[in-house]
Amino acid sequence: MHIPFFRILLTATALQAATAVAAAPQADSATSAPAQQEIVLAGSQPSISGPTETFTGRARIDPLWSANEDINAAGAMVTFEPGARSAWHTHPYGQRLVVSSGVGLVQEWGQPVQVVRPGDAIWCPPGVKHWHGAAPKTAVTYLTVTGTVDDKNVDWMEKVTDEQYHDH
Repeated sequence: MHIPFFRILLTATALQAATAVAAAPQADSATSAPAQQEIVLAGSQPSISGPTETFTGRARIDPLWSANEDINAAGAMVTFEPGARSAWHTHPYGQRLVVSSGVGLVQEWGQPVQVVRPGDAIWCPPGVKHWHGAAPKTAVTYLTVTGTVDDKNVDWMEKVTDEQYHDH
């Protein structure tokens, strides 16, 4: 009998989740309060303009959450206006990007520029030099989830040149 790959993956994921729940330490109700959901309300944190030292063009960073003792990753929505992009950089613990709207460009050092669209998910491994931004004529917004090591989540490098940006 042939079992489709996605079904094997789903079964393995369910098994991992069940194992994690079973192995999770149980709170002692006599000594500690139960964990509660936290809701960070939209608009409760100010938007940040991408600094000119590390961004070319207009970029807006809308923080969603900060890394803490519960999850060692920060989240943000980052919007790049047409032609805007980050400088080359690495992440000590990696980064996930999900394109939520628009058309974007991403590039790993030594590799060709890639065009990304809504729903595309990008994994930037720890220490891998890369950049991301908008297409020349279209803005893009990414959901970013960035790992943190010792309160640091990015190492900035030189800016992406116009020649590198247009090399696609």
